[in-house]
Amino acid sequence: MDQAKLRFKLMMIRRNWGLYLLILPAVILLILFAYRPMYGVIIAFKDYRHFTGITGSPWSEPWFKWFERFFNSFQFDTTVRNTLTLSFYSLLAGFPFPILLALGANQMRARRFKRTFLTISYLPHFISTVVMVGLILIWLSPSSGLIAMIYSSFGNQAPNLMGQANAFSSIYVWSEVWQRMGWNSIIYLAALAAVDPTLYEAATVDGASRFQKLIYIDIPMLMPTAAILLILSAGSIMNVGFEKAYLMQNTLNLSASEILSTYVYKIGLINAQHSYSTAINLFNTVINLALLVTVNTVTRKISENSLW
Repeated sequence: MDQAKLRFKLMMIRRNWGLYLLILPAVILLILFAYRPMYGVIIAFKDYRHFTGITGSPWSEPWFKWFERFFNSFQFDTTVRNTLTLSFYSLLAGFPFPILLALGANQMRARRFKRTFLTISYLPHFISTVVMVGLILIWLSPSSGLIAMIYSSFGNQAPNLMGQANAFSSIYVWSEVWQRMGWNSIIYLAALAAVDPTLYEAATVDGASRFQKLIYIDIPMLMPTAAILLILSAGSIMNVGFEKAYLMQNTLNLSASEILSTYVYKIGLINAQHSYSTAINLFNTVINLALLVTVNTVTRKISENSLW
């Protein structure tokens, strides 16, 4: 039986050799830039030294020395808490809006208005992170920003929101929702475009309203796509965007803006503690993997949709 399966697979490879040839460059790039660098993860278990390299550096004694140092550091609670806060806040706030936008756009009948509306909603995605943070700083400036103008019109002094630690997560998340919502809705619009038109025709014959079609056709058809995207989002829940958080940091909001990725950057590249920073990042990766497996398992049992 095993030999029969092997012969069948070889036959399929020979028959579709052109398709395998097409994906070969992608596989090579994946191996070179994704799997090959994984070798460097052993730095987390070594006392890394520049002049001896990875293989020449001695192993840590004990092997979990750098992990233990991080778990016992005063930054452990702060960075993990801030990372989880931003991640779950971003997931809860950002996940439903692309779905709602796609459902609303799908109900639009005026084609020209629909194209214009979607184009406008996509545009913020193309603003670079540096420019986006610059806009946030300008808008929220307590002296000359948009919020300052609103407050001054009522005769009040605008607060320095970027200097308030408790406001950092909301500024980060809602600006991210505004910027990514339109672009993230594309995949849901594609799923809705693939819905069989006969379902709508049958619903119309049965006297269903537009709202009933949305509830009983559109939303159920989006659930498999939403489940897969939710699993993928959960797998990167600890990977809050480094660049934006780092650019928005200042000494006043550092207690809320210091996350794992910014801490790894400061420890690894600025302070050159490579073994320590690699251990922190490996811890982050293991948590992500555990969350991915857990959410995938739960989603498979609830909705029968999963990555594997």
